[in-house]
Amino acid sequence: MFNPLTLPHAPSSEKAADGWPFWSILIVDDEEGMRNFLVKTLVPRCHFVMEAASAEEGAELLRGHHVDLIVLDITLPGKSGVAWLKELREAGYSGEVVLITAFADLDTAIEALRAGASDFILKPFRVPQILNSVKHCYERAELARENYVLRRNLPPEQAQRGGLVGSSRAMERLSQSLARVAAVSSTVLLQGESGTGKELVARAVHALSARAAGPFVPVNCASMSPELMESELFGHAKGAFTGASKARDGLFYYAQGGTLFLDEVADLPLPLQATLLRALEDLKIRPVGSEQLLPVNVRIVAATNRSLAAEVDAGRFRKDLYYRLQVVELVLPPLREHKEDIPQLVAHFMAQLAPALGTLPLVISEAEMNYLMQYDWPGNVRELRNLIERSLILGALNVSALYSPSRPARTAAPATDLQTLEKQHILSVLDSVQGDKTQAAQLLGISRRTLERRVADWAS
Repeated sequence: MFNPLTLPHAPSSEKAADGWPFWSILIVDDEEGMRNFLVKTLVPRCHFVMEAASAEEGAELLRGHHVDLIVLDITLPGKSGVAWLKELREAGYSGEVVLITAFADLDTAIEALRAGASDFILKPFRVPQILNSVKHCYERAELARENYVLRRNLPPEQAQRGGLVGSSRAMERLSQSLARVAAVSSTVLLQGESGTGKELVARAVHALSARAAGPFVPVNCASMSPELMESELFGHAKGAFTGASKARDGLFYYAQGGTLFLDEVADLPLPLQATLLRALEDLKIRPVGSEQLLPVNVRIVAATNRSLAAEVDAGRFRKDLYYRLQVVELVLPPLREHKEDIPQLVAHFMAQLAPALGTLPLVISEAEMNYLMQYDWPGNVRELRNLIERSLILGALNVSALYSPSRPARTAAPATDLQTLEKQHILSVLDSVQGDKTQAAQLLGISRRTLERRVADWAS
């Protein structure tokens, strides 16, 4: 039976305007009127346009066609647009995706962008809005390609830092240790608080090593079910347990010739610790339910935000495995111990996130930077990155969230200094929106009532 949704709409004979990409576009929306509107708008300007009424139909079209851009409705019958977008990104789809919806709030927008959306548009929208979004996506894709070429030609001295940002003594020592560690094949233990960048360092160890051409396989030990953890790591034979209808390879197998990153290794159950130790000593694994020993060629990089020595003393971690993992140990400093790197980190995250979110980088004032420098960052670099991401989405530096009433500040700076900086920041945001308290509260990430209370306090 003929299905019109599988038929690409060819471009009109009219020559496309200058600056329009020679792109293939897929429109996924369950409203026929919206699909017709988008097709009519985009067909004269692009290579060809396809349409689908659901994520499932869209997935079928993707199997047979190359698509540069997907215009995707969030609310669909069956699988939602955000859920399908997450699946696409996990499967490796790297094209641009514009999400559209008639019902949205800030949390929805943030979830969409974090899922990998290139842009987010509210219905109803006009022709210029969708055209500007498509052009912006094209420019973003071109910039990404140019950046890829530039990264391929980085000077060796920059590449050797493994992507670490910062010129403080702490970061210089870490980058020097990183270069030495990457040159050998020993097991590495990374210790540091949550958010200090342990996975980034693990990836750098892999990328700078002789195993760089092999796979890097990250495993979060804290998120795996204890009952299935052994099977996840070592694989299992058919019939090894209820539900094992066929044999399956484990993560050790997928990391062959590369690096297996065991994050939060302190959460491994004691019985599995013994199995892991045996695999590291013998360089062989035994899938669950199998009698066969399989040789492995894997480098282990382990990480934890807890002291493994203390875990050993408490009887929760095997001493012999601790010593086996601790052949080389790197301690990642918390951000409060190298605050001089904050300006570089802010600039790095702005440059990294602004193109991905489709926004312009923010200009950080001296007062705002001082505000960031006085905060103790209990969430470390991850907290700073999240702040920059949220601020880019809101269009202003959202420092008020750092000192919310429900979250006491950890800082040695006098409270009066922080209050002065906060007042300056809030007043500058109010001034930028001509005194609109509702808009200012949204930009600051606080409620209007909280904003009004603070302004009233200053006036009293």
